[in-house]
Amino acid sequence: MELTTCFWFDGNAREAAEFYTSIFPDSALERNWVAQSETPSNEIGEEVTVSFQIFGRPFLGINGGPQFPHSEAISFQIPCKDQDEIDHYWELLTKDGGEESQCGWLKDKFGVSWQVISPRLLELIGGPDPEGAARATEAMLQMRKIDLGVLEAAYRGEE
Repeated sequence: MELTTCFWFDGNAREAAEFYTSIFPDSALERNWVAQSETPSNEIGEEVTVSFQIFGRPFLGINGGPQFPHSEAISFQIPCKDQDEIDHYWELLTKDGGEESQCGWLKDKFGVSWQVISPRLLELIGGPDPEGAARATEAMLQMRKIDLGVLEAAYRGEE
């Protein structure tokens, strides 16, 4: 058995699924459900859901209407291996209407929240040297996009 994350969209579930599957590896569009009768949010013949995978994990986009917008209360973490990968995902997810936030967080053009981070970030802000971890945390709090080089230097006290 596998849990599936469902995204509620205001009529643009296919566009979002195509966007996400174009960005992430091991991703694909799968099946859809077209309304054969009217639903609370869809007319006959309209696409109700789109199934897709991101990183091999199942997702479902629902064309549910404007009632439930996305919020920062739920976000997706992307565990990037290095700065190049952080830069890559940050660029793709903030273009065309995405919004930068603080500490590696952003909203994409659909309003979905992402944390573009690295396991190295967590090692630095939770490192064995309390003073280094405090410096790295303070540096992170000043950032929008995570900069691992700056965090490493802060941890070592080379600010």
